[in-house]
Amino acid sequence: MHFSRRNVLKLGAGAIGAGLLTRELHSPVLADEPVRTASPTDDLTPDQALQQLLDGNQRFVSSKRQNPHRTMFRLREVAKGQHPFASVLGCADSRVPVEIVFDQGLGDLFVCRVAGNVVTPEEAGSLEFGAAILGTKVILVLGHERCGAISAAAKGAQVPGQIGSLIDAIQPATEQASKQPGDPIANLCKANVRLQVEHLKASPVLAQLIQENKLKIVGGYYDLDTGSVTLV
Repeated sequence: MHFSRRNVLKLGAGAIGAGLLTRELHSPVLADEPVRTASPTDDLTPDQALQQLLDGNQRFVSSKRQNPHRTMFRLREVAKGQHPFASVLGCADSRVPVEIVFDQGLGDLFVCRVAGNVVTPEEAGSLEFGAAILGTKVILVLGHERCGAISAAAKGAQVPGQIGSLIDAIQPATEQASKQPGDPIANLCKANVRLQVEHLKASPVLAQLIQENKLKIVGGYYDLDTGSVTLV
């Protein structure tokens, strides 16, 4: 065979293509693997689920993120069924991306986001579905530092449209917050988180799961400056 420059290039390209194909076929990301038939959260307790969330946040804060469950294989796996281990009711604020903050991936968290992280009938129904049907073991209501909805509620601001419904949902927490020393906005944010936790605990669906030790509902506060989540 005459090894012209053109032939050599063709052989090289073929070898590279074959190598890439072989690597794709044997890649753990792209290889076909059986999907779990049981939920991986079946044996997880509510306390363990909460700790899993907090551990992920600690990895995020310390820049030791593992970025789990973000492969194409995971994408295909959860397309066939989801088994999130935790639910989060968070604010719609763009600075608090829940999966990133807790170093989780596809199918790990059942997330509801609304400005002021308030419990509306729709949010409550969604979280009931997450716990009763999907089997999440913990619900975390997550407020955050310098929340715009909280600031508006603290000022009694006049706002247009349906924004007022969010402020109305936060207002009941203002009395409790006013009795606390320190930053009034942070106090109101935390008081609102506790208020929304109580709203969720009043759900008969969620209360039954709590009574059976299948669910825990807690509140958290996210520090925009450090990325750290503390329980409130």
